[in-house]
Amino acid sequence: MTHASSYTRVPEPGEYVAFEPGEYDFPDAAHPAEPAGPPDFAAIREHPDFVLLRRRITRFVFPASALFLAWYLTYVLLAAYAPGFMAHRVTGSVTVGLLLGLSQFVSTVAIMLWYARFARKNVDPKVAELRRAAGETDHDR
Repeated sequence: MTHASSYTRVPEPGEYVAFEPGEYDFPDAAHPAEPAGPPDFAAIREHPDFVLLRRRITRFVFPASALFLAWYLTYVLLAAYAPGFMAHRVTGSVTVGLLLGLSQFVSTVAIMLWYARFARKNVDPKVAELRRAAGETDHDR
């Protein structure tokens, strides 16, 4: 006996335009506001602003990840295939390998700060805008 998984995809509604204002979307004395239901996530996912936001995040995350991965693999390959270079003393007992290893932590923090700034300036305002358009308030979160 099989049963539907809790992850079964529900069919999406037919043709519609997300966030298109309706006749009585703006409450007034003649037409009081109706309680809003949950956000229509399928409509939000296909909204052009959401698609643009996902693209903007992807254009940041993939190059930053590739850059860090290349930097990390360079460090690993140097450690494996250039031990003489990595053992070269810079000063006292501080070697090139030690400095490059510690710089991995520095670069991780730098990328984290870079992303936090990027998100604060480019992502968070758009997310707030999309939430307002979807009818979500701070109370709903």
